[in-house]
Amino acid sequence: MFKMFKNNRGFTLIEMLIVLMIISVLIILIVPNLGDKSADVNDTGCEALAKMVESQVALYQLEEGSLPDDLNDLVDQYITEDQTSCSNGALVLNADGTVSVPGEAPAQ
Repeated sequence: MFKMFKNNRGFTLIEMLIVLMIISVLIILIVPNLGDKSADVNDTGCEALAKMVESQVALYQLEEGSLPDDLNDLVDQYITEDQTSCSNGALVLNADGTVSVPGEAPAQ
């Protein structure tokens, strides 16, 4: 009536525990490194935004014949309100037409 399965295939509890332990160790090693990268991503994003706003300052200078007094002169026609700051702080227009974020070294 009942047939005995002679060829049972599957994972034992010990094999499953070993696999879970290996996955846990990998997660413990990888997750802390991901947290360190978010600051680098924010810095790179701010540098890119500053360079883009600098190009809009140059366009303003070509069209108007002079540098803008501040970034608010660029809002609406050249940049949006959101592009006057990034996660590191508000962008600042320097006297030479370059754009920087206070507290950071100027981008080269």
